[in-house]
Amino acid sequence: MTNPRLAFLFVTPALLFLAAVLGWPLLEAVVLSFQNVGVIGTTGSWVGLDNYAKVIGSAGFWNSFGRSALWVVANAVVQTFMALGVALLLNQKFPGVRIARTWIILTWIVPTVVVVIIWRWLLSSSGGMVNPLLIQAGVIDRPVGFFATRESAMATLVMINSWRWFPFTALMMLAGLTRIPGDLYEAARIDGASAMKRFTRITWPLLQPTLLVLGIVGTLLSFNVFDVIWLLTAGGPSQATQTLPVLIYETAFKGYRLSEAATISVLTSILLMAFALLATRAMTASEEAR
Repeated sequence: MTNPRLAFLFVTPALLFLAAVLGWPLLEAVVLSFQNVGVIGTTGSWVGLDNYAKVIGSAGFWNSFGRSALWVVANAVVQTFMALGVALLLNQKFPGVRIARTWIILTWIVPTVVVVIIWRWLLSSSGGMVNPLLIQAGVIDRPVGFFATRESAMATLVMINSWRWFPFTALMMLAGLTRIPGDLYEAARIDGASAMKRFTRITWPLLQPTLLVLGIVGTLLSFNVFDVIWLLTAGGPSQATQTLPVLIYETAFKGYRLSEAATISVLTSILLMAFALLATRAMTASEEAR
């Protein structure tokens, strides 16, 4: 029988590390949100809930929240379809499958700056490779500015971010697929089940726990993406890609309203923690029902 005190003793170092790395900065942000500090290193007076009232009543905050929600949903849909297709392919037996499983992770480990430089060059309207290929294929008749309009900028960012992160999701799905007993597929083939029925009756239901975990982790990661958006569009054009992380950065370091930025950070953290809690409870209830 496990000794609870001994178990707690073993996890205490990890808890102390998390408290120092995550808990202390979060506490500092909460304290800062009740002040009126404008620049790092300066002192401010206590203003109570004024910053929270200002942020919650700001249209800019809710507009950025809406863009963040759109960003998360779009990334989830694109990455799921891409990752599921690749995972199903890599779960098959064919020559070089082990090499393919290794190389698929390369786009995930490439540094963000390198990814940005590559895609900015590829999508450039003057010298990039994508526009000439689309013109030759007859898809377009003139070069397109992928970051020039509000709709195309967000769609392009979703595509680039999904391209970078779908290998990680694909590997997690592949791990879930490998845990499905092969006897189930063999029995289904003997019974005459088609490939679609095997997928809908075996693969998809048994992959649900993995998809739920990926949904929670993916949402938290996508919501906090800043580097790709800032390096490619800096929140433009016309704030079309200004998600909450971008708004926090601009408020703190371009608007010189550090306490207001801390307030947005605290509110964002509360929203994400609430989502994680509700999603975890839903996942637990689903597993118990199953």
